Amino acid sequence: MPIHLLPPEISNKIAAGEVVERPASAVKELIENSLDAGATEIRVEIREGGRRLLKVIDNGHGIPVAELPLAFQRHATSKINDAGDLAHIATLGFRGEALASIAAVSQITMLAHHQEENIGSKIVIHGGERIALEPAGAPPGTTVIVENLFYNTPARRKFLRRPATEASHINKIVTHYALAFPDCRFRLLNEGRLTFQSHGSGNLQDVISRVYGPAAAKQMIPVGDENSVRNAEQAPLPLVHGYTSLPTLSKSNRSHISIFLNQRWIQDRNLVFAVIQAYHTLLMVGRYPVTILHIRLDPDLVDVNVHPTKAEVRFRDPRVVFQAVQRAVRQAVVESAPIPEINWPERDDPGSRQPGMPIWPRQTPANNDQSTFAFPPAFNREQDAMLSPAANTPRQSSIVEPQPPTQGSTKIPPLRVIGQIAATYIVAEGPDGLYLIDQHAAHERILYEKMMTEREQHDKGISRQQLLAPLTVHMGERYAGILAEHLADLGRVGFAIEPFGGDTFIIRAVPALLSNMEPQHLLEEVLEGLAHNENKVTSTAEGRMVTTICKRAAIKGGQILSVKEMRTLIRQLEETKSPRTCPHGRPTMLHLSADQLASRFGRIQ
Repeated sequence: MPIHLLPPEISNKIAAGEVVERPASAVKELIENSLDAGATEIRVEIREGGRRLLKVIDNGHGIPVAELPLAFQRHATSKINDAGDLAHIATLGFRGEALASIAAVSQITMLAHHQEENIGSKIVIHGGERIALEPAGAPPGTTVIVENLFYNTPARRKFLRRPATEASHINKIVTHYALAFPDCRFRLLNEGRLTFQSHGSGNLQDVISRVYGPAAAKQMIPVGDENSVRNAEQAPLPLVHGYTSLPTLSKSNRSHISIFLNQRWIQDRNLVFAVIQAYHTLLMVGRYPVTILHIRLDPDLVDVNVHPTKAEVRFRDPRVVFQAVQRAVRQAVVESAPIPEINWPERDDPGSRQPGMPIWPRQTPANNDQSTFAFPPAFNREQDAMLSPAANTPRQSSIVEPQPPTQGSTKIPPLRVIGQIAATYIVAEGPDGLYLIDQHAAHERILYEKMMTEREQHDKGISRQQLLAPLTVHMGERYAGILAEHLADLGRVGFAIEPFGGDTFIIRAVPALLSNMEPQHLLEEVLEGLAHNENKVTSTAEGRMVTTICKRAAIKGGQILSVKEMRTLIRQLEETKSPRTCPHGRPTMLHLSADQLASRFGRIQ
């Protein structure tokens, strides 16, 4: 077949496919046009998931009648004038492709009434061909009615999903722009039924309550200073504000992390990962937060002209933006994370607790931490000493005396030890009720922060214990490759290992915390953690190794502690930066308030 030019009607349909993938794509482009026009109220109506009808009504400044036909020409725009403007884009739209693309694959009617004109006008276009242009009565603003989307491209229409699925995509678009522009009132009607409405009050938390529900909104905490970000005319450095969820509210996937750059909803895996990493050791593996972040950045420092849908951007310095997001979210979560409370069944519900059901809620131990709920038999402390830094001091406790806490470092109230339950949980009293502390999880947190601080402060890494005689081990094919790949990381966490040919290695030193453990078994467990990448929130192999070491070194469930040891453990926990969770994200403690106790004993009417 010889080379030839495609007819305009075919090339327009091909170009439309890049911009209008489904009804939600058309809604996105029309909402962006409305917001660029200064609209404060936007109403979206759909039928049959947007396939049969989608209508977008706004109260923006409208389009003059003389410019109405030009608005549907490809690459016609009022947003930029020359190539230099592409380096400083401050509007949502700028390509001039949206209306032309939608008109090429639908039957579209636009009613426009410019704010400086006395009467509105109407234009009708079917499949890219103008049918009518005439004066018409219309309220100030613009109304776009799109009917029979993809009626002339049956291949694209055939691959649309069910109406309910397409409607859910449209709902996602509308709610995200409501989160991006809380000062604009959005309404979405599906088959004539109101399914979403925002107040347009300018309060982002109001929109979050509408999108995720009041219960979820109560578990959201502010990130950054919204007023300082809004008042900044230009931001040479990233300014971050928004809301993120407490660790008590999490989801099973990342889809609830929404990031807006200069009020543009963007898709950026690195920034999503920055949010996830900010919750390191605060969330269980496989759980993700609900986050709505607004980033303010000088348009000169970002390129939005990299994708037809304008969803992807490129930063001049992505590292700076990554750090700003991670730092802002981490600070908010660490400062505000509460202690989980014990939820009792209602007292006036006689069927809420079945006969034989335990009063205290039981939690299944996570991460195979060797915890047990059975009370263990007494053991001989002469033989079963707690783990200690030195192998030749069996009576020494692994819990060392704490240093005086730094001012402002305590994140939990001062606690008074009462006793121990099932040799696993420490019972303590605080100023506002009763606390149950998981001794294994708490000690894991203490050791983790101690090792991470030691790693950061010393160039040689974590302290190690030299073996009296180097140990030659055969790791086998399963571990040899992993070990060879991570020799440097292992060195920074306290191991000293040398290759000895093939799958043979020489172990000369192990982390001091685990000096009384069998070196080969310890090394295999660390490598097993690397192989399975069990802590997916941790970004580095070194961090996963530290987590595994702390898991092995921490006192176990079922280990009887003296009152002095329990007091020391709690004092050390108070000094940590994140005392409420272990490095794996499990809670270290549960809280039962005095009011809850009074209620259970019938002291509160």
